[in-house]
Amino acid sequence: MELTTTHVWMMVCAALVLLMSPALAFFYGGMTRAKSVLNMMMMSFSAISLVTVVWVLWGNSMAGGGANIGGLFGNPADGFGMGSLVGGDGLIAAGYGATFAIITVALISGAIADRAKFGAWLLFVPIWVTLVYAPIAYWVWGGGILGSEGAIGSVVGEAIDFAGGTVVHINAGVAGLVLALILGKRRGFGKDPSQRPHNIPLVMLGAALLWFGWFGFNGGAASTVEEAGLIWINTLAAPSAALLGWIAVERIRDGHSTSLGAASGIVAGLVAITPACANISPVAALGLGLVAGAVSALAVGLKYRWGYDDSLDVVGVHLVSGIIGTLALGFIALPVEGQDGGLFYGGGFRQLWAQLAACILVMAFTAIMTAIIGLVIHKTLGFRISSDEEIAGIDLMQHAETGYEFGGLGTGGTFVPHPATSSHIKPSTNVSEHEKDQTKEEVSA
Repeated sequence: MELTTTHVWMMVCAALVLLMSPALAFFYGGMTRAKSVLNMMMMSFSAISLVTVVWVLWGNSMAGGGANIGGLFGNPADGFGMGSLVGGDGLIAAGYGATFAIITVALISGAIADRAKFGAWLLFVPIWVTLVYAPIAYWVWGGGILGSEGAIGSVVGEAIDFAGGTVVHINAGVAGLVLALILGKRRGFGKDPSQRPHNIPLVMLGAALLWFGWFGFNGGAASTVEEAGLIWINTLAAPSAALLGWIAVERIRDGHSTSLGAASGIVAGLVAITPACANISPVAALGLGLVAGAVSALAVGLKYRWGYDDSLDVVGVHLVSGIIGTLALGFIALPVEGQDGGLFYGGGFRQLWAQLAACILVMAFTAIMTAIIGLVIHKTLGFRISSDEEIAGIDLMQHAETGYEFGGLGTGGTFVPHPATSSHIKPSTNVSEHEKDQTKEEVSA
């Protein structure tokens, strides 16, 4: 079979999406404490490895079309090990799909930073991608119940999710919230003096690489030149406007704008445009990004008001902006052949109901399944590190190494600092609410 430009394009995009997981490791790693950075990055890198193994063996079969079980997921035995794809062009699409599953799982880790046992995480990942991600991917993209001929889609209409508003971001956001509730709050959460994210340049680097990879994330499934061009511009426009929306909220609320806010605003805009990238105009993308950036900037503080410890704001950014982008299609989706478009284009409420139904179904299913998986692991193996380990630092206690060398102390696993030697760092009073949100944790016992 001859290699076509379409094949090459999808392979390049798959590589870009794969880069997003190490980029996320930088983005999340910079937001944690210095003594947690390696664990945070290891959670992303281990997700790449574990999800890939699952995807090759049975994940792709469960998320793809063909033989299915009750319209809920593909038959895992149908194409087990991808042997049936060898010799055709299906492996390229399978690889592209794997990168989506990887980044979705990696996103969840930010909600439980600083306190999750690494072994428990390694067990959670393959179970969750099998029982939660693969079925939802099948519902939306594989002809399942949310498709045009599915049990729900045929009644309320087919939901639009071009690149993963429901499958990736709402899914990961709900899972992160559930795990954060199961593991409980970090020591001193919201009460004691806190320190800032330890490396803002690392956060900015991660945001830049995420934005770069996102062009492959959104554009890999483009079928025409016209569609690819619209996706590219929208993927540029929405995060640009979201950055402005986020720092405007900071300026009004706190009196200054921050680089952490700018990086987070970019991600919020990328999340919001993900489901809508091929179906709205560039002007609408600007408006969507502006709203997503501003609303997410406000939403990240809800964890203190409502009492859940979402360490790195997976809920405030991915869940909130994912919902915004998904529901917005009910209003601003462009009319195309076979679809009437959103409410603002005279399409009526049908698309909005379809988008709302998809959001509700995915949120409910993910919440229930993640709670079952998380609680079983928590009650058996144990999902959270001990209080002493949290004080000493998860990097040293779970991985026997540290991310940085301070005062001549090496990164080997023999030195265990006494809690009394931990420095008390009092943050500046002139910091943004988002910086406080990211760092309200007890620095020492």
